[in-house]
Order: sequence, then structure tokens, then C-alpha cells
Amino acid sequence: MPTSPWCNAVPQTNTTVPGEGASAASSTGTTNLSGTRSRRPCPSSSDGLKGLPDAIEATWPRAVVQTCVLHLIRGTFRYAGRQHWEAMARDMRPIYTAVNEADAKERLHEFFERWADRYPAVRQLWENAWAEFVPFLDYSPEVRRVIYSTNAIESLHARMRRATRARGHFPTEQAALKCLYLVVRSLDPTGRGSERWMNRWKPALNAFAITFEDRLFPTDQ
Repeated sequence: MPTSPWCNAVPQTNTTVPGEGASAASSTGTTNLSGTRSRRPCPSSSDGLKGLPDAIEATWPRAVVQTCVLHLIRGTFRYAGRQHWEAMARDMRPIYTAVNEADAKERLHEFFERWADRYPAVRQLWENAWAEFVPFLDYSPEVRRVIYSTNAIESLHARMRRATRARGHFPTEQAALKCLYLVVRSLDPTGRGSERWMNRWKPALNAFAITFEDRLFPTDQ
């Protein structure tokens, strides 16, 4: 399952361990990343795979583990009737747009007052996820927009999986890397999108550089 540690010199890295548990996430995903340039992760946004936060913290003690807010919202909808989704989404928005944890707790209490009696599992879901949700509130809006969801990296992984499965096997590692490279290139076939994406990335990059100045651009290399 996805986790997105923000690392020095690499806008976003990710490991996917489909259908596997905490031990596999620790031994496969985090081990692979720890040997790459991902040595100074900042926030790590994950989608709730059990044991993954412990695996991340064991590999990168300075990483800030934070649950994917969008997955938390979707998890809330899983316990609720479809007819209430729109109203619940409207009531959850003040929680994840709160200026700090105290404000978010007040908004969460108001949300529980309206919905917890009808859907008691929702209360348990938010209370269990709270410790890994609140780091999100420490960041500026520019950073929040980036780590709000793991959807972007999940979409890329899905494209990569489709491409590799369609080919069955590769004669060499270089052939597999070329396949993945072509998948990434296909996201911008005209070559004109990268400049637009970089312009959108700059506000977040500035916010990351201020918040994690000792990790985003290290000077000890």
C-alpha cells in the first residue's frame, strides 16, 4: 500500500506493497527506499496499512507519519449511508481545514454530535486515526495540498503495474526500467506539461524548504 515520504532532491518517492502486511511493508518497501536517495524523509503520507507507520519510523526516525486525509474521509463514508455523504463531507471539511489541533478537536466534537449516534463506527475510526491525522494540521496550506492524498502516486503505480503485466517478463533489468520510463513519459506526451506542473509545485517547494530546511536541501553531502 502507498506511502509517500518527501525526501531531499526527490519531489516524491513511494513504495507499493499490494496485498501485504506490516512485515512485508517494513522488509520490502522501506528497505528498498532506505538504500536510495530517500535518506531524509519529511512527512510520510500513508493510507492506513496496519504496521506501516512503525516500519517507516524504524527506517527513518525523523520522519513524520501522517495518514492520508482522503482515505480517512473515504473510510468515513464506508460506514455511512450514501444519502448522508454530502452532508458528512461538508461537516468534515472544518476538521481538516482547521488552523490547529485544538480547533480541529472542536470541529470533530461537533461532527460526532451530529453523526456518531447514527454511525458509531465513524467515531472509532477518527479516534483511532487521530494521532496520525494531526501532523497534517501543522503545515501550511501549500504543504497540505500536496500531502492531502496519495492518489497521484497510486495512479502512477497503477499505470506501471498495467504496463509490466502486459509484457509478462523482461529479459534484463534495463528493459524493465525502460518500460517504466516510457510509462512516466506517457503522462506528458507533448512535453509541454512539465513547465506547468513545475509552476504548480513551486509554492509547495518553498513551503517545504522553510519547514524542512535541514532535510530538503542538505549541506552535508
